[in-house]
Formats: sequence, C-alpha cells, structure tokens
Amino acid sequence: MTTIYDVLRRPLITEKTSFQSSNLNQFTFEVGSSANKQQIKEAVEAMFDVTVLRVNVINRPSKVARSLRNRRRQVRRGGYKKAIVTLKPGDNIDVFEGVL
Repeated sequence: MTTIYDVLRRPLITEKTSFQSSNLNQFTFEVGSSANKQQIKEAVEAMFDVTVLRVNVINRPSKVARSLRNRRRQVRRGGYKKAIVTLKPGDNIDVFEGVL
C-alpha cells in the first residue's frame, strides 16, 4: 500500500513552475515512479485540501553528462517522473507562495 508521501516526493520550483503557479494555477511535483494520475490526484487533494481538475504526467529520462571537475569523466543523472496538477480557480497551495 502506498502512502501520500510515496506518491508525492517534493515540489519542483523553477522559473517556469513559478509562472505556471501564479498565472495558470498549475503546480508541479516530483512523484514516485509507480504513481498513476488517480493516485496523484487523491494525494494532492488529501494533503493540501484543494480540488484538482487535471493531472499531466511526464517521465524525464536519465541523462549522461560531463563531470564538473573533469571534462573527460561522464556522470549519469537519474531520471524521474513529474506531475503538473491543475487546480480549480480560487484554490492555491501555500508551498509555492512568494517563490520567485
């Protein structure tokens, strides 16, 4: 059985997600790799007491990049799954307030 904390790992805060939260009422979270849209919707509604209209899920693949210290050394960066959650107009999540 999965808990809310297994489904929602952390909020993703970037310039793009700050724009989405302030103008489009969309919030972005890193989610567990086995989480589906229904589980994400239930977890966000239970944790933040809001109404979710839509959930979009994106799988970000792992990448190979160069190391900062040695240009010949390659480092593998792990992939993750993220969810963009659209809330009902008027609902808000306080985690994203004042971030910019």
